[in-house]
Amino acid sequence: MNSENRPQIIRHVEAGETCCDPEWEAAYKRFETPEQEIEKFTRRLRAFGLHQQPKDIRIAELFCGRGGGLVALQRLGLTNVEGVDLSESLLQAYRGGATLHLADCRKLPFEDHSFDAAIVQGGLHHLPTLPQDLESVLAEVSRILKPAGTFYVVEPWLTPFLRIVHAIVEQPLVRRYYRKGDALAAMTEHERVTYEQWLGQPAEVLDVFRRHFITAQQKTAWGKLLYVGCPAARPKAG
Repeated sequence: MNSENRPQIIRHVEAGETCCDPEWEAAYKRFETPEQEIEKFTRRLRAFGLHQQPKDIRIAELFCGRGGGLVALQRLGLTNVEGVDLSESLLQAYRGGATLHLADCRKLPFEDHSFDAAIVQGGLHHLPTLPQDLESVLAEVSRILKPAGTFYVVEPWLTPFLRIVHAIVEQPLVRRYYRKGDALAAMTEHERVTYEQWLGQPAEVLDVFRRHFITAQQKTAWGKLLYVGCPAARPKAG
């Protein structure tokens, strides 16, 4: 890889604060190709209506991983995009023009009311401690969003469909012959504590959302929570 192709990463943490589990990351990379992930994210973002937003709005994607969501946003024509993740190895896999921040999403390196939108696609269920860490992240998102800003979230949710998927991919024959199913099962194994913690507290999770955001959309289907909200707190006039 040529040095000029390496993404520019702004570091906001010390080396000892970075993560993550290399075995989980390996399974994540096996689950789908970068292009498959980008296509999936593009469909989601279009469903949220982001392709209809002004192209120069400032957007932060939190827990952005290898940057598939950033590429999807740019393919939709959005030009002012930044990504945040705590895994330097995943950030290094990104190829594109977005600004990258190696930072903890519980303490975002941004000024108050400086973003028009923030997005999370599958990062909140990795938080180690609930509800405390979720409180920290959502408070930070509310802080960095402008008063009319919007928060978009896609996270796993324990619907009947997800129960069926888990039951299938945990079968030995499925894991042996279905590569994507094996990758999903491996990811679940390596994040089991945080994953089950997230799935097991739906009421508590939604209570935290309601404390920080005014809900514009909330839908649970096909193993996912789809959420759109705007900051509940408003800066005082004058």
